[in-house]
Parts: sequence; structure tokens; C-alpha cells
Amino acid sequence: MLGPSPISLWLVALLMLASSAWADAIVRLDPEPEWRNTESITELVEVFDIWLDQNTDFQRPKNSPTIEFVSASYVASIQGSSASSFGQTRGLFDPDSSTVYLTLPWDRKNPHDASVLLHELVHARQVARHYYCPGAQEEAAYRLQDDWLRERGLPAKVNWIAVVLESGCSRRDFHPD
Repeated sequence: MLGPSPISLWLVALLMLASSAWADAIVRLDPEPEWRNTESITELVEVFDIWLDQNTDFQRPKNSPTIEFVSASYVASIQGSSASSFGQTRGLFDPDSSTVYLTLPWDRKNPHDASVLLHELVHARQVARHYYCPGAQEEAAYRLQDDWLRERGLPAKVNWIAVVLESGCSRRDFHPD
């Protein structure tokens, strides 16, 4: 009975080394990986609150918002006609009930999903400030979400033209009446 050839052993060793180097690169890429090690949404909110305290001048609310996981159809029903047409809504903050709605499927270990929670926590902090329209809050929230993702070497999936237009609070319909 023949054992593995030297070439196949070499390939296995090379693959193990490459996967180990890749894993090390991912670990080094995230300067603050404690968000991945959280065991609950409450712990993740605390990690994000600390990050926001260190990276913004938005004051932390006295009470953390309630977090609810909901279907896309539920989010659409509470958004109503004010819904943006720039893609699927992954999260929503309701300032009246101080509730963050996260659209399922959502995984706190996925950095893009986690960044949606961060974005909504920014909105929870913006409640104390005056804005000319709800859309004016979006640019700051997206910029912070983008900063957090970039710290991890990840691109934000943001349509910046749409964000700037939304943040401008301008009328959408320029046609004469």
C-alpha cells in the first residue's frame, strides 16, 4: 500500500500555511475584534456605544434603544410611503419608541450586518439634535458606518449620491403643480 506522494504532502502543507496566513491577516485586519466575541446583542450594543463615544461627539442616550428583529415586510409596513427607493432597508430606528428594527436575516458576527446596528445606534444618539428633515441624519450615520467598516478593511455598500441627496432635505418633485 502506497502512502501519499511527496507532492501531495507538499500541497497540503502549503494549503495549511496559506490558510493560517490568511486567518492571521484577518485577525490583524480588525483593530478591535471584540465586537465578534460578543455573546448577545446587548454586549454588541455596548461595544458599539464605546466606539461611538470615542469617535463622535454624539451623546449616548440615557437608555439604550430596544432592539427588535423583524421581517423586511414589517419594516416596509412601518416605513410606509416615506421609504427610500435606494435598496432594501436593513435597519430602521423609530425615535418615538426608541426602537432599532433589524431586518432578518441578520447576523451579529457578519461585519456588514453589525454595521447596520452601528448605523441605527447613531440615529438613537441624534434624537437630541435638531434636523431639518429625517434624511439630514443619514450622512453622518453612513459616514460612521463606513469608518467602522474601513477600520476592518471592508468596503461599505453605500450609494453616496443617494445619501447626499437624501441628506439635502430638498423637494423630490420639481415638476410644476
